[in-house]
Amino acid sequence: MTELTASAAAREIHKLSKLCEVNNYIKPELYEEYHVKRGLREPSGKGVLTGLTEISTVNGSKEIDGVLTPIEGELRYRGIDINDLVKGFTNGHRFGYEEIVYLLLFGTLPNQTELDKFNALLGYNRKLPPDFVEDVILKNPNKDVMNAMSQAVLALNAYDKRSDDIDIPNVLRQSIGLIASIPMIAAYSYLSYRHYVLRRGLYLHNPKPELSTAENLLRMLRQDKKYDEAEAKLLDMALVLHAEHGGGNNSTFTTHVVTSSGTDTYSSIAASLCSLKGPKHGGANIKAMKMFQDIKANINDWYDDEEIEAYLKKILSKEAFDRSGLIYGMGHAVYSLSDPRAKILKKYTLELAEKKGRDSEAHLYKTVEQLAPKVIAEKRKIYKGVCTNIDFYSGFAYDMLGIPEEFITPLFAIARIAGWSAHRIEELLCDGKIIRPAYMSVADNLDYVPLNDR
Repeated sequence: MTELTASAAAREIHKLSKLCEVNNYIKPELYEEYHVKRGLREPSGKGVLTGLTEISTVNGSKEIDGVLTPIEGELRYRGIDINDLVKGFTNGHRFGYEEIVYLLLFGTLPNQTELDKFNALLGYNRKLPPDFVEDVILKNPNKDVMNAMSQAVLALNAYDKRSDDIDIPNVLRQSIGLIASIPMIAAYSYLSYRHYVLRRGLYLHNPKPELSTAENLLRMLRQDKKYDEAEAKLLDMALVLHAEHGGGNNSTFTTHVVTSSGTDTYSSIAASLCSLKGPKHGGANIKAMKMFQDIKANINDWYDDEEIEAYLKKILSKEAFDRSGLIYGMGHAVYSLSDPRAKILKKYTLELAEKKGRDSEAHLYKTVEQLAPKVIAEKRKIYKGVCTNIDFYSGFAYDMLGIPEEFITPLFAIARIAGWSAHRIEELLCDGKIIRPAYMSVADNLDYVPLNDR
């Protein structure tokens, strides 16, 4: 066997990739011929029904007289409207994420005593195993924080004597442990990357058990550990709004698929993290943030509607930004007239913008929000309406909070682990069948050719 050099190996891979592409391409018309639900969606875009859940309700349309009609977006956690939940904890002047975690896991809102005990339980579980940070996170710095998080979550399996036990009490113990500790795993993974890859100073702050998840995150990410209440409340709101979004989104469906195989909690959560990392799922919020950076850099007058509209048309025509033809932060697979999460996050983001004196940026965001649907409607046929989604304002919110770009998708994961955990428990309790959809083979039958005759 010939030993290859690095350059020769690269050339060989390049040649083989052509063969790989040719022999792995399936003609699009075959999907139509066999009525394949690509992406597990109907031709209308509606998802194929693959399961039932009581954890959350996500609606963007309603059947009226046999016709699927767009409605104002609806999101309910355990049957309770997200707007009512937000009003409840904001009127009570308390952080909401921990209360939402309790609701998603146990199906009911806690009273004050139950909430206090649950917060204490989360505080206790924020601690990582001895030497875990040094041995697992700091010794394996990764430019991709999501990959570092997945690696750390899988490593926790080795520290758990009952790692493979899928009885509900044990899964609940593991889930609460991960919900509590994933903020630390994410923060330390980012700080490791910051130090070892970006060559900036290293600082590691321990979490405080009496603080909320949002407060601990800001405290750990900032070298001086300082933050104000308005900043922590906005971050808490983002965590609440990202905590859960139905069983069909890619990462939560991954939770169901992997859980149905009978695997352990750490493997399930790691798989969901890998799904969320994808730019078509959790990574989409970074695209929206970068798009606005591009808009700010290329528009001279942020108060000139005509200039803004012209640039949005260039983005849509693949002449500007990433040449994808997409205005990120606009449109959603389910919502049509409005995304309730976006409406809530907009309110609190603009309030913080006013406090921080960033009115001109706020005006730009509002103008793009107003003009983008009109620009899109002029260029493309719209079937169910186009609205801003939660990614639209989240980038602005995180920028004001000083959240680094590399930490935006990890922040999504910190929130969504609550939903993943609830869905894992639901899958273990209610189904029992391994998820195995059908794939039809369209390959021709071929005869084997001996090596000497090829």
